[in-house]
Amino acid sequence: MSQHFKPETLCVQAGWTPRKGEPRVLPIYQSTTFKYDTSEQMARLFDLEDSGYFYTRLQNPTNDAVAAKIAALEGGVAAMLTSSGQAANFYALFNICQAGDHFVCSSAIYGGTFNLFGVTMKKLGIEVTFISPDASEEELAAAFRPNTKALFGETISNPSLEVLDIEKFARVAHAHGVPLIVDNTFPTPINCRPFEWGADIVVHSTTKYMDGHATSVGGAIVDSGNFDWEAHGDKFPGLCTPDESYHGLTYTKAFGKMAYITKATAQLMRDLGSIQSPQNAFLLNLGLETLHLRMPQHCKNALKIAEYLEKNEKVAWVNYCSLPGNKYYDLAQKYMPNGSCGVISFGLKGGRDVAIRFMDHLQVAAIVTHVADARTCVLHPASHTHRQMSDEQLMEAGVRPDLIRFSVGIENADDIIADIEQALQA
Repeated sequence: MSQHFKPETLCVQAGWTPRKGEPRVLPIYQSTTFKYDTSEQMARLFDLEDSGYFYTRLQNPTNDAVAAKIAALEGGVAAMLTSSGQAANFYALFNICQAGDHFVCSSAIYGGTFNLFGVTMKKLGIEVTFISPDASEEELAAAFRPNTKALFGETISNPSLEVLDIEKFARVAHAHGVPLIVDNTFPTPINCRPFEWGADIVVHSTTKYMDGHATSVGGAIVDSGNFDWEAHGDKFPGLCTPDESYHGLTYTKAFGKMAYITKATAQLMRDLGSIQSPQNAFLLNLGLETLHLRMPQHCKNALKIAEYLEKNEKVAWVNYCSLPGNKYYDLAQKYMPNGSCGVISFGLKGGRDVAIRFMDHLQVAAIVTHVADARTCVLHPASHTHRQMSDEQLMEAGVRPDLIRFSVGIENADDIIADIEQALQA
């Protein structure tokens, strides 16, 4: 479907266009394999000479329809679904990095991603330099090396809620001949479209707002098609030189703007297999159909609750980028003028112990590992998602030891505030 349609229409209609007699609703192609009439037909698929389906580990019609919807929403040329947001982050970088390479990353990112990049990928011979998202262009540039292959950041960081200056990061990345990869999970393309500000690749944990109902773990990678890989061919041999596992095919020459996603699918998904199940993709599509309705409600509720917390004498501090006076308010208004997300972070007077007791008394808000779905939920990152990090690493990632991550749902805002009030009194 044309990207010229408004986001509301794309959420409902993009990706699946049934022909005469086909299901109106995207079907679940719950099959591992697909039939062909001749051996030659199958052989051409394996050589990437024809497009089609032969094994769900690589591609599946349900998955491809949902990926196409996400690509349309972001304004990209192609997308690929993965089994999780973590898999999407790994594939996005591993598609252009190999042993001996390096990338630069904002230090304000999700704790699991921080560990993936700083520990696990290091074991694969790929090094990362973490740098503050507030660093100047000169400081960012100083982190680059001759073997740097990408720059990475989160639009709104989880859970520290720092806003990435996408244009600044894009300028530095492009000055060094590498792509900017942006995790756009929290704002979603309803509230922010990083490609319009210079980003080259967008990743999502579709588990969050896109699914919206805490039913399905998943991820997505979207390529803008704007980065000129061949102009920097010496940096990206995996895309710009022959792939011997496909009889010497060169992705940029064979697939043009589709080169990046084709390689990620045909090579990484083939070998590593972190595919999203068709059942999960079907549920994700149901979530996407109401994304444009849910995001404004999340943002409206979150702003009302942030304003309440800001005035409460028991609250030490509040961080919500759509709150006037916030450090990132101006950046948020620039990149996300219609709202940011439904996640707030705050701390209580008395520190970590008081925060934990407060959370134990909440009734509407549930203590869960999850974030960004229809139900209000709460987490203490220093005790949970970021538990393996030292206090120094926590501060580097923008996570204070007393930080409470409060994910505001789409319930009635007054009921959520009443729940907070009774927990504070308790």
